[in-house]
Amino acid sequence: MTKKINLFANLKSDFASGLVVFLVALPLCLGIAMASGAPLFSGIIAGVIGGIVVGYLSQSHISVSGPAAGLTAIILTAITDLGAFDVFLMSVFIAGLIQLALGFLKAGSISNYFPTNVIEGMLAGIGIIIILKQLPHAFGYDADFEGDQAFIQNDGTNTFSFLFDILNHIKLGAVVISLISLVILISWDKISFLKNLKLVPGALVAVVAGVVLNEIFTATGSSLAIAKDHLVSLPVPQSFDEFKSILILPNFAAVTNPQVWVVGLTIAIVASIETLLCIEAADRMDVQKRYTNTNVELRAQGIGNIVSSLLGGLPMTSVVVRSSANNNAGAKSKMSAIIHGVLLLISVLAIPTILNKIPLATLATVLILVGYKLAKPATFFHFWEKGKYQFIPFIATLVFVVATDLLKGVALGIIISIIFVLRGNLKRAYSFKKEQYEDGDVIHIDLAQEVSFLNKAAIKLTLNEIPENSKVIINAHDTEYIAHDVLDLIREFKETRAIDANIKVKLKGFKAAYELENSPEINNHVSIEHYYDVAKRALVKKEQVKEKF
Repeated sequence: MTKKINLFANLKSDFASGLVVFLVALPLCLGIAMASGAPLFSGIIAGVIGGIVVGYLSQSHISVSGPAAGLTAIILTAITDLGAFDVFLMSVFIAGLIQLALGFLKAGSISNYFPTNVIEGMLAGIGIIIILKQLPHAFGYDADFEGDQAFIQNDGTNTFSFLFDILNHIKLGAVVISLISLVILISWDKISFLKNLKLVPGALVAVVAGVVLNEIFTATGSSLAIAKDHLVSLPVPQSFDEFKSILILPNFAAVTNPQVWVVGLTIAIVASIETLLCIEAADRMDVQKRYTNTNVELRAQGIGNIVSSLLGGLPMTSVVVRSSANNNAGAKSKMSAIIHGVLLLISVLAIPTILNKIPLATLATVLILVGYKLAKPATFFHFWEKGKYQFIPFIATLVFVVATDLLKGVALGIIISIIFVLRGNLKRAYSFKKEQYEDGDVIHIDLAQEVSFLNKAAIKLTLNEIPENSKVIINAHDTEYIAHDVLDLIREFKETRAIDANIKVKLKGFKAAYELENSPEINNHVSIEHYYDVAKRALVKKEQVKEKF
C-alpha cells in the first residue's frame, strides 16, 4: 500500500524551491521550443503540464518534468517531415498513449538495472554540459539557444570552439550582473543567516538584483545596459483572441498516417528512457533516499504528454537540470514541482512584461552553480578511490554524455559495466527465499557468493517489502564480491529507511573493504528451527572433515 503524502507538510521549503525551478525552467521552455521549430508557447504549456499534472501524478519527490533538450532534434525533424504542427501534436498524443501502456506493462522496472556509477557519470556529464553551455550566456553571448545540450551545434561549431568565440562577444554589463549574481548565490549558500531564509531563495534575490541593476543601467544611459536580445523573451498576447490562438488541438484526422505513428513511437521510447534515467538520478540525489515507482512514473508521463498535446504543448520528460535545481533548492516533496508549474501558468498570464526584464546572465549564473554541484571534484575522487571497475564506467559515461548525448553515454557506460561483470564471473547471482513472515519473526537475508549490480532490482524489492517494526539480519559471510550499488542500497536502507520504519537491522560477515560496519549482537528471539539448522550444518561439515582424513 502506498503511503499517503501530505503535499502541504513542507510548504515553506517547497514553495522556495518551486520558485527557483520556475526561474530556471522559464528560459529553458522557451529555448527548447525555439530550437524545436515549434511555437514558443508550446514549451511553456509543456512546462505547466509537466509541473502540475505530472508533478501531481508522479510518486517522485524530487524530479521535475518539462520539455527536454534531448527531444529537440526529433521534434524539429518531425514537424518538418509531417508538414504541420497540429499533425505533430497527434504524434505526441500517440506517444502519451504508448507511455501509458508501458507503465501498465511494468516496463519502468528496467531502471533498476542502471548501475550507480553510470548514473553518477551521467549527472556529472550533464553538470559539465550546463557549465560549458551557460558560460556564453553569462558573458552576454546568446548565439546558442537556452537549453541546448548538443556538442555539435546547429551552425556546425562545437561546444569548445563556441567557448573560444566568447572573447569576441563579451558584454561588460552581462559580466557585471553575472558576478554580482554569483556573489549573492554563494552568500546564500554559505552564510547561515541567509541560508535559513527559506522563503527568500538566493536565486530570486539574484534575479531581482539583475533586473534592478539593468533598469538602472538603462535609465542612466550607461554603456553597461543589456540589450533586449539578452533578456528573457516571452511572447505577450495583446488580446483574448490572440491568447486563444495559442492553444492548438492535434489533427486527429492524421491518425491514419503511418509516419505519425513512427514519430509517436520514437518520442515514446526516447522520452521514456530519458525519464527513467532522470528518476533513477533523482532518487540518488534525494537525501531521504525514497524510491520512486517507475511504472507509475511512466503512466504519469503518458497522461502528461496526452494533456500537453491536447493543449498544443511539446512532448516532455523528467529533466535532470530542473530536478537538480529543485534538489539543490531544498525541495522536500513533489509539491515543489507542482508550485513551479502553477508559477509558470500565472506568470505567463499575468506578468509577462516583468519576466521579459530578467537578464539571461543571471539565470545562466544560477544554472552554472547547479552544474557545479552535479560535477563536483569530490565525485571524481570518490569513484577513483573505488577502483578501476567503478571509475572507468563512470568516466566513460561522463565523456560520452558530453561528446555525444545522454542516451549514447549511458548506453556505453552500461556496456562497460556489463563487460566487467561478465569478465569477473558469468554466474554472479543473488538468490533469496520469499516467505510469509509472522509478526516478531526475524527476517534472514543471506547474500550469495557474488552479488553484482544486476542483482540490485531483486535486493531493492526485498528491502522495500520488509514490514515496519521488524528485525532483519543481512548475512554476508559467504560473499566474495558485492557490487558498490548493492552496498550503497544496504547502507541507505540501514541508515535511513530502517530508522524511519523502526526496523532493527543486523549486518553480519561484511568485510572491512565493504565499508559497512557489522552490527553487535541484538536482542531478538530466533526460532528453535534456526538454531537446529545451524547445528545441523555444523555436524555435516564435521562429518565431511572426518571423511577426508
